[in-house]
Amino acid sequence: MATELQNLVAELESNIGQVVLGKAEVVRLCVVALLSGDHVLLEDVPGVGKTLIGKALAKSISAAFCRIQFTADLLPSDITGGNVFNPQTGQFVYTRGPIFGHIILADEINRTPPRTQSALLEAMSDGQVTVDGQTYPLPEPFMVIATQNPFEFEGTYPLPESQLDRFLLRIAVGYPDRDDELQVLASHRVGEPIEKLQPVLDGPQIVALQHAVRQVAMDDSINAYLLDIVDATRRCEELRVGVSTRGALCLYRASQALALMENRDYVIPDDVKRLAVPVLSHRVIAKGYLQGSHRQMLETVISRLVDEVPVPR
Repeated sequence: MATELQNLVAELESNIGQVVLGKAEVVRLCVVALLSGDHVLLEDVPGVGKTLIGKALAKSISAAFCRIQFTADLLPSDITGGNVFNPQTGQFVYTRGPIFGHIILADEINRTPPRTQSALLEAMSDGQVTVDGQTYPLPEPFMVIATQNPFEFEGTYPLPESQLDRFLLRIAVGYPDRDDELQVLASHRVGEPIEKLQPVLDGPQIVALQHAVRQVAMDDSINAYLLDIVDATRRCEELRVGVSTRGALCLYRASQALALMENRDYVIPDDVKRLAVPVLSHRVIAKGYLQGSHRQMLETVISRLVDEVPVPR
């Protein structure tokens, strides 16, 4: 059964890799988030494939894909929907917003005010939205892939820590290698490759994989190792705020998902080490003059702490 599940995941990764070239690790981390039932924040300059990743993931699992372009004038109701008066019945009827999709691309999320950003919070954490006191469940699977440009801050609203903490992973996409970029040029000679991409899994299969992730075993020694890393962030002199308990749970769940993808029904220390930086680096705050530093500095701190924590035998 474990091999069958791993084959499904491998097929999903391979299918996405047909159009997202040279980004195997980014694709793998996005699939980790999908299997964990969680969300991803993609950071990098425009034009490196952030939107393409969301589209390819949605098409590969036969899911409803909704792209929301976040702008300064976007309202919460533009995301969640709202009640609209029907003159024929004389009643208000709820009209669903674009949040009611399976894969939601929140494009340039830091370009909209905090009030609108917060409209995603309930959806991301609880899988539901509340409008005028009425709660509406979101479809399953449900995943938010948010993007932002970390190099341009004019006219932006930085995500608060509480919002950042809702993302399982923060990933830098990066530029492709030259050979991969040559392949990109060749693949676009006669059109957009994404248009020809066919689904290889469906929604119920993804939900089944998400349930299977929760059955992956985590030995007490691995739990202790994970908490040692979390505790190291709380004692680090360079950090003002360490990783929260939610962050520890996120690393726990992501490690389970990665183990399943590696065709194992148990987690090993390497799973935790591999995921520590993308899962934890956006959950800490640096001290003093380091506070305004970029992602790379925080990732370096987390990477060093992981190297310093003894690995269980």
